[in-house]
Amino acid sequence: MAVTSKDKTVWFCTSCGNEYPKWMGKCPSCGQWNTLVEKTVATGKTPKNAVASSNAGVTKPQPLSEVGSAQEDRISLGNGEVDRLLGGGLVRGSLVLLGGEPGIGKSTLSLQIPLGCPTLKTLYVTGEESPRQVKMRADRLGGDSSGCYIYSETQMENVLSEIDKLSPDLVIVDSVQTMYSEAIESSAGSVTQIKEIASMLLRYAKSSGVPVILIGHITKDGYIAGPKVLEHIVDVVLQFEGDDRGAYRLLRGIKNRFGSTSELAVFEMTGKGLREVTNPSEMLLPMHEEGLSGTAIAAMLDGLRPFLFEVQALVSSAAYGTAQRSSTGFDVRRLNMLLAVLEKRAGFKLNQKDVFLNMAGGLRVADPACDLAVVSAVLSSTFDFAIPSDVCFAGEVGLSGEIRPVSQADRRIGEASRLGFKKIYVSKYTAVHKGVSKDLEVVKVGDIPSLVRSVFK
Repeated sequence: MAVTSKDKTVWFCTSCGNEYPKWMGKCPSCGQWNTLVEKTVATGKTPKNAVASSNAGVTKPQPLSEVGSAQEDRISLGNGEVDRLLGGGLVRGSLVLLGGEPGIGKSTLSLQIPLGCPTLKTLYVTGEESPRQVKMRADRLGGDSSGCYIYSETQMENVLSEIDKLSPDLVIVDSVQTMYSEAIESSAGSVTQIKEIASMLLRYAKSSGVPVILIGHITKDGYIAGPKVLEHIVDVVLQFEGDDRGAYRLLRGIKNRFGSTSELAVFEMTGKGLREVTNPSEMLLPMHEEGLSGTAIAAMLDGLRPFLFEVQALVSSAAYGTAQRSSTGFDVRRLNMLLAVLEKRAGFKLNQKDVFLNMAGGLRVADPACDLAVVSAVLSSTFDFAIPSDVCFAGEVGLSGEIRPVSQADRRIGEASRLGFKKIYVSKYTAVHKGVSKDLEVVKVGDIPSLVRSVFK
């Protein structure tokens, strides 16, 4: 007896991807309101792409002790920063999701990879651009394009068919929101289509051993667009951060099944694409004359990578009745907390002052170790006192005005010493190993008043 297809209406949460039989105002799983959308799915028949999974062979359970533990075979992409972020290269058969804001460099980086590795036979599938547009960008970026094949298509079944004919070493899909499967009766970019496209690419990558790089859009809140299950399906999630109007881009590993997520890659956007910044500290340090107030150097640690950058503050009398608090690259709520600590614990009256804060280089900072540099920059602007450019800070400020120690202080001190700094201010509770500072003087302070007496004397 033949099985006929039946249509079923379900409700998907656009935030977490969970499925429900009826509409609800609030998603029970993630707690978001008004995120359920109605979708019609076909049931009762085998999808056309299920044939690929049946050809993969029948497997059976086996003891864990008999499973081989050899190192994963990795492919170098010719980009040192990306290889390091991936844990040493691209693992064969892996599915990598690359996300970021429009214009931040996702397509640029994905095209630079095959141009930098001409020996790697790459199929670049584009659903957003024509082959001529991709060619124009490739000419601007430079490199050898002999190993790169361009295919403009949005139907996934056609893409898989061409992949079987070409047998590439790497597949790049730009982007998952533009692809669709004819087995699903919904438009491209819907929750159902995104889940199905990701599953089809995952089955291909695992069965063939060919790695796939999948480009995805993000929402206005900065999260990967589509269902949350998309991030669970893929092996690696890389996301671009930074201001698309600025020069620097940060590529952060959010998920990595084959390596650490505590790595960070820094790039500079130039006329010829993304350039690797192997030493970001030298790029983010002051680029102005000596003797300017309102600046302080913070020793930040992002994952396992330390780098130093400039914190800029401007304090002026409030032009209107209510004082303004503005912050770029730093949480404005934490800025308000630090200003309240200065007023309550140290006696500085800032309630009638406008305070503007900026992280140099377009960085977005979340490390609590930057608190001490923020406080120092605000006080420097208040006193109109210039902090020497060879002084940096690494410490967290508590609500009682105490300066608390931060993690991996030796890495921060070592980076400051390598860059030629003469003095670093840390918490008095920080344990510093001998031989780390070399020619760097480590000054330990316990609270805000002791910091003021030591720096602004």
